[in-house]
Amino acid sequence: MSNDFLWVEKYRPKKVADTILPNGIKETFQKLVDTGELPNMLFTGTAGLGKTTVAKALCNELNLDYIIINGSEEGNIDTLRGKIKQFASSVSLQGGYKVVILDEADYLNPQSTQPALRGFIEEFSNNCRFILTCNFKNRIIEPLHSRCGVYEFNTTKKDLALLAAQFMKRCKFILEEEGVSYDEMAIADLIMKFAPDWRRVLNELQRQSISGNVSVKVDQVGGSFDDLFKHLKTKDFKNMRSWVVNNIDTDASAIFRGIYDRMYDKLNLQSIPQLVLILADYQYKNAFVADHELNVVACMTEIMANVEFA
Repeated sequence: MSNDFLWVEKYRPKKVADTILPNGIKETFQKLVDTGELPNMLFTGTAGLGKTTVAKALCNELNLDYIIINGSEEGNIDTLRGKIKQFASSVSLQGGYKVVILDEADYLNPQSTQPALRGFIEEFSNNCRFILTCNFKNRIIEPLHSRCGVYEFNTTKKDLALLAAQFMKRCKFILEEEGVSYDEMAIADLIMKFAPDWRRVLNELQRQSISGNVSVKVDQVGGSFDDLFKHLKTKDFKNMRSWVVNNIDTDASAIFRGIYDRMYDKLNLQSIPQLVLILADYQYKNAFVADHELNVVACMTEIMANVEFA
């Protein structure tokens, strides 16, 4: 599948000024562009906020050669060293230093690969800058934190309303460019459901646009949480599993959050702390597991076994 087909790549902002970010951090990155000086950086925040987009935009605007290495796919020390050394040791075609963008750096082994990366940053400091991106900064060892400026991409509720309005305009522009008719309420539903994961919003928008018309509101999983609680209360494993299968397209974290937001009306009060601990545990595991459906079903099973319902 070519990048030109994927809207997230085709319409990825090429300049910092075009990114969807809170004003404070956006101004910080714009200053880096204006000064022309790029330090080693660690970008942290949940998925889809624009970490990789900003890294690429900085390199594009400063006219720097860069390479992207995915930590979850190329996390082997030898692979990492070989790619970085080959890239760093050659002369930049643009002049100046080069940039290694290390995506999903939190997937690198903290006992072996991350300490080695610390050495790479020092070894190639004359010729290279490093931009690390991660979803969980607590999974990055402290020596890497100290060698990089840490930039938080997470947004506040106050920022989110403004960013959602900006992204609404971006979505309408993309749909018009692609010749797809749309209902503004359908776009708004997508944004409300998935924000601030802008990548997820755009991917869902592209999926729904295949018919040439985005007009149907997104199905909201929230309306069916009553059914889920009923299955959990009656320990109906079969129907609970069917519910998960039917809603697994929803991000697992949204399912966990939906249960958390509704627990006071559904549980005996003494069971609430236990439910919170279970949800937090499986929310954390969700970042590592290969099978998200199995993880959610396991979470629901533990809730059935350990929580008392009202």
